[in-house]
Amino acid sequence: MSNIYKALQERILVLDGAMGTMLQAYKFTEEDFRGERFKDYPTPLQGNNDLLSITQPEAIKTIHGKYFEAGADIIETNTFSGTTIAMADYQMEDLVYELNYQSAKIAKEVADEFTAKEPHKPRFVAGSIGPTNRTASMSPDVNDPGYRAVTFDELRIAYKQQAEALMDGGADILLVETVFDTLNAKAALFAIEQVKEERAIEIPVMLSGTITDASGRTLSGQTAEAFLISVSHIPLLSVGFNCALGANLLQPHLEAIANKTEFAVSAHPNAGLPNAFGEYDETPEEMGEQIEEYLKKNLINIIGGCCGTSPDHIRVIADIAAKYKPREAVTVSTVESSL
Repeated sequence: MSNIYKALQERILVLDGAMGTMLQAYKFTEEDFRGERFKDYPTPLQGNNDLLSITQPEAIKTIHGKYFEAGADIIETNTFSGTTIAMADYQMEDLVYELNYQSAKIAKEVADEFTAKEPHKPRFVAGSIGPTNRTASMSPDVNDPGYRAVTFDELRIAYKQQAEALMDGGADILLVETVFDTLNAKAALFAIEQVKEERAIEIPVMLSGTITDASGRTLSGQTAEAFLISVSHIPLLSVGFNCALGANLLQPHLEAIANKTEFAVSAHPNAGLPNAFGEYDETPEEMGEQIEEYLKKNLINIIGGCCGTSPDHIRVIADIAAKYKPREAVTVSTVESSL
C-alpha cells in the first residue's frame, strides 16, 4: 500500500484505457461469452463483459498486458458491472463473488509479472466498482417522482460483496468510478469503510465522478465542486472525473477541484465525443495534446483513458506524462480558504 503513495509523489501515474473498446475488437459471439461452462444458460449472455474473466480469461490477461506495455502504472479489473444489482440483468447474481475474485486475480498476476521485470516501476491493480444501472437519488418513473428503484442499503450490501471479492483477489486499490449519482457512491464508500473496519486493514480508494452534460453537473445535479465537498469526509487516495466528455471538455471541471483538495486528482476522459455511430474518432496524438494542457496547469496526479481509448492512446499519454511533475499537494489551509 505504501508503494502507491510513494509512486504518486515521484511521478504522474498512468491509468489504463478502455476495456470495452479492446474487447469489441475480439468480436466475441454468444457462444464465446458462454464458453463450455455456461453453454446451456437460460438467458442471453453476449454483452456481459465481466463474464469474460471466467469464459475468456486469456483475452482479459492479454489486454491488461498491452496496457502495461504501453506504460500504464495502474490497470482496472474487468468488473465494471460486478454487482448483484447489475448482474440481475443476466440472472447471474450468484456469480458476483467469483467474477470479481477471478478478475482481480488475473489482473494481479499480470501486474506482478511486470513489477518483477521492472522493480523500479511497481504496477498496481485497481478494483473497478461501477455505478450500477440504478440510481438512489432519482426516480426512473416520471409519473412517480418519489419512487426509487434501489435503496441505499441494497447498494451498500451489493458494493460490500464486490469490494470483499476484489480485495480477496488481490486488488491494491478500489476505484469507485463513473459516479453519476453521489448517493450511490456514498453507499460504495460506506461499504468499503465497513470492510476496512471488519478486516482491520487499509486499502487506498480512488473516486471518479462523471459530468454528464454541458451544464457541468453530474446526473444527480452536482457541480464538480459540490461533488468534491460531498465526498471529502472519506479518506481517499484520489478524486477526479472520467467518461462522458473528451479531455478538452473535462478540463474546466478538473480546474474546479484541483486547488480545493488535499487528495490526488485523477482523470480518465473519453477519446473525444462519440460520432453518429457511437464510435470514438480522436487519435492518440489529438488526445495527448489536450491532456498535456492538464499537465501544464498542474491539475492532475493520475491520468488515463476511458471510452474509445486503446494502448496506443495510453502510450502517447504515458510519454507526455513522463515529462511533467505530478500536481503538488494542496495544504489544508489552502483548501479551507477556497471553500
